[in-house]
Amino acid sequence: MIISFVANDFATNGAVLLKGAILPHIDELKSAIAGLPEDQAGVRLHGIRSLGPLLASDGAIGAIADKALGKSARPVRAILFNKSADTNWSLAWHQDRTICVKERRAAPGFGPWTIKSGMNHVAPPFDLLARMVTLRAHIDDVPETNAPLLIAPGSHTFGRIAVNQIQEVVNRCGMATCLAEAGDVWLYATPILHASEAASAPKNRRVLQVDFAAEELPHGLEWLGV
Repeated sequence: MIISFVANDFATNGAVLLKGAILPHIDELKSAIAGLPEDQAGVRLHGIRSLGPLLASDGAIGAIADKALGKSARPVRAILFNKSADTNWSLAWHQDRTICVKERRAAPGFGPWTIKSGMNHVAPPFDLLARMVTLRAHIDDVPETNAPLLIAPGSHTFGRIAVNQIQEVVNRCGMATCLAEAGDVWLYATPILHASEAASAPKNRRVLQVDFAAEELPHGLEWLGV
C-alpha cells in the first residue's frame, strides 16, 4: 500500500499519512529518546545507537523510506521536536533547505554554510533536496489544538521558492492540516512548504523527524548521518 501511495498521492501532494506505522514499536522509540532534553523545542540527534534498528531499512521507520527511495535509502539527519506549555512556538511558512555533513569542504553549488548544535549544515543544489524524503514519527497525539504541521500540497514541485513568493504559492496550493495520533507517521517530500502555529491547548507534542537520502554526496562531502 505504501508503494501505491508513493507512486500516486505522494508524487502529487508531497505528503501521505501512514496510520499506526510505528505503533507496535512506539515503546522502543520512547526508550531510544529517553534522557534527551524535554525543555527544548528541537534537539538535533547524532550517535544515538538505540535509534539504529528503527531507522534501518528493515526497521519500522526506515522501511518506509526504503519503499519511497529504494534500498539505498539512509537516514541523514534527525531532530526530536517537542511542543509543550513551556515550549509553545510557531513556525512561519518555509522550505527545509539544508543538509548535515561531516565536515566543511569547498563544493560548487553548495552554500551557504552554518553550524547548528555543533554540526555542519549546508544548502545543497535544490535538485538534491527534491530527491529526499522526510518522515515524521509521532510519539504523542496531534489534534487540531496541539499545533499540527500545516503543508501546502504540491508545493514540492515548484522548486526553490523565493521568500517573497511563498505566500503566493501557499495561496495557489491551498493548505492541509496534518493531524496525527501516537504511532502515526507522515511521509513528506523534503522541499514541501510547511508551517506550524502555536498550540491552543498545549501539551507534549513529540515528533521524531528524520530526513532520508539514497545517494552519495559529490565533491568529497559526506553525510553526517544519524
